[in-house]
Amino acid sequence: MMKTIILLTTLIAMPAIATEIKEVRLLTLDPAHFHASLVQKKMYSQVNPVVHVYSPGGPDLDMHLKRIESFNTRADNPTRWQGKVYTGPDFLEKMLKEKSGNVVVISGNNAKKAKYILACVQAGLNVLADKPMAITPADFRLIEKAFIEARNRGVFLYDIMTERYEIASILQRALSRHATVFGRMEDGSPDDPAITKESVHYFFKEVAGKPLIRPPWFFDVKQQGEGIADVTTHLVDLIQWECFPGQALHPREVTMLEARRWTTAFTPAEFKKVTGIDQYPDYLKPCADKNNTLHIYCNGAFNYTLRGVNAKISVEWKFEAPPGSGDTHYSMMRGTKAALVIRQGKDQNYKPILYVEKRSRLSDEEFERALRIALGKIVKDWPGVDVKKCACGWEIIVPDEYKVGHEAHFSQVAEKYLAYLAAGKMTEWEVPNMLTKYSTIMRAYHLSR
Repeated sequence: MMKTIILLTTLIAMPAIATEIKEVRLLTLDPAHFHASLVQKKMYSQVNPVVHVYSPGGPDLDMHLKRIESFNTRADNPTRWQGKVYTGPDFLEKMLKEKSGNVVVISGNNAKKAKYILACVQAGLNVLADKPMAITPADFRLIEKAFIEARNRGVFLYDIMTERYEIASILQRALSRHATVFGRMEDGSPDDPAITKESVHYFFKEVAGKPLIRPPWFFDVKQQGEGIADVTTHLVDLIQWECFPGQALHPREVTMLEARRWTTAFTPAEFKKVTGIDQYPDYLKPCADKNNTLHIYCNGAFNYTLRGVNAKISVEWKFEAPPGSGDTHYSMMRGTKAALVIRQGKDQNYKPILYVEKRSRLSDEEFERALRIALGKIVKDWPGVDVKKCACGWEIIVPDEYKVGHEAHFSQVAEKYLAYLAAGKMTEWEVPNMLTKYSTIMRAYHLSR
């Protein structure tokens, strides 16, 4: 245990260094979630178009290959991926033996993910993993070991944090850096946190213009993970990324205050609509009540402090979004001079919009002048961003060209990772903050029980 602590402290203190990679050859391991395909929604100049896929076979693989084929055959800017597929019970061993590529994309059954990640890193392969990398404390111990192995073997382990590329979050973070508008980050309290992230998701939705068919194991928290250990990965990451930009964080700087979990109910008809399957698999039957209704622990919430800042996280899953809506996100950062609030409800047409709510003693005219000066600096990176007065304060106006959508963010994450590989080094805070993020979530997991 002491050796592990010393090694993890070293990881937190030193930037990740690896051999520069000029040509990336992708390996896709057991793709069982649609996120695996979204990494390939576009081509990349340094990535070989031949992708080796290793899988046990079955419907998950079939759906993955169909999605890749849809990208290759679309009318607008089609991709040119060439899949080389191996199926068999020894798919993992086969991939590790052949090493047909140098970067493994992992997105699928979360119960297997930590073991897959560790095995790949131990084999000297770089890993780009979908969230969450760990859904239980036992998984987290494997991930800690994987980061140590990655350091020793000179490879990069990285998780796919798409929400950093949502324009509303980018601008919320940017405005919080302007003291003339935001002031300083408040500490808040457990009853009145200084930062809040709330997310509502839906099981039935469309992806790439088609109804998303989810595998039945997506309903099994032992395979997908509870809500408190899944989507919360994004929200904890955003809190770290926005409140402490460019800073390496340590798990000891986190204090977990309270955590809870609760279930969402699903009827057999709803289960069939999402999965296409008439009967519950045996592993889900213990979750069904006498009326054959499933009760799944896909919801979670927790309060904690990070470097003294009180934060609140909440994730809720429902069956299907109202017509014209979709997954929603609420985010509030409170400074001494203003609150920066992202809303995504009916009034926003279910699109994320950033608002600035004044808390200083400045007049509206004086505050708006300071806000426009701050935006004048931000628009150097985001031309066209503007502001207008509204009932709650000021609304940040964002050109449509920056609203690329969730699916496009996977390519943006991939491009960031490819840049790290080409440079042979990763920003010094990435690894320690991944460890701090998963440590935070595992503490909430423990406390919720």
